Amino acid sequence: MKRAFRVTPKPGQESVWDYPRPPRIEATPRRLRVVFAGETIADTQNGLRVLETSHPPVYYFPPSNVRLEYLVPSGGSSFCEWKGRAAYYSLRVKTRLAENAAWVYPNPTPAYVLLKDFIAFYAAPMDACFVDDERVLPQPGSFYGGWITGDITGPFKGKPGTQGW
Repeated sequence: MKRAFRVTPKPGQESVWDYPRPPRIEATPRRLRVVFAGETIADTQNGLRVLETSHPPVYYFPPSNVRLEYLVPSGGSSFCEWKGRAAYYSLRVKTRLAENAAWVYPNPTPAYVLLKDFIAFYAAPMDACFVDDERVLPQPGSFYGGWITGDITGPFKGKPGTQGW
């Protein structure tokens, strides 16, 4: 397995290798937006971000700032050793469907209770996701849901060969 080496951040950047494990939750006042099928699905300045070693931040939206009429429970789930069991949503807008494109922790572990009912979105299937006015890049791979912006540096977990990081 190839070993990852921390890239030294430039001024104004954060290294994902300085993020903690277990992950940390923090409020972010930055404007977060999700656009799918030409509709703004979520828009908030009251989001949370989860920071975990080697991962770009995962942004969570309060349900009051999400257009819930476009979310359809998908029946899928996954388990995080830190946060607990996640439930998944698909997005349906007109004739477009993005399966398992969002997730929520309806009953998170006590240490992550702040995430309860907040909704996160994978950036890849969306038309666009934004942090402030910067369009994000999706975290590599199809499992992790981090959003990559110019103010963070990696390398980022998710590409083939990074599973053991």
